[in-house]
Amino acid sequence: MSEDLKKLAVALGVALVVQTIAGLVWAGGAAARIGTLEARVGEQRLVAERLARLEEQGLATLAALVRIETRLEDGL
Repeated sequence: MSEDLKKLAVALGVALVVQTIAGLVWAGGAAARIGTLEARVGEQRLVAERLARLEEQGLATLAALVRIETRLEDGL
C-alpha cells in the first residue's frame, strides 16, 4: 500500500508541476497580447487626435467659404 501512496504522491507532484508550467506559459502569452493591444490603443489615440484636428479644420474651411459666398452675394 505504501508503494501506491508513493506513486500517487509522485503523480500528484508531476501534475502540479505541469499545471504550474502551463499556467506560466498562459500568463506569458496573455501579457504579450495585452502589450500588443496597448500599443494598438496608443496608435488609435494618435489617429483620433489627428482626425479631430482635421474635423476642426474642415469646419473652419466651411465657415470661411460661407463668409466668402456671403461677401460675393452682397457685392452682386
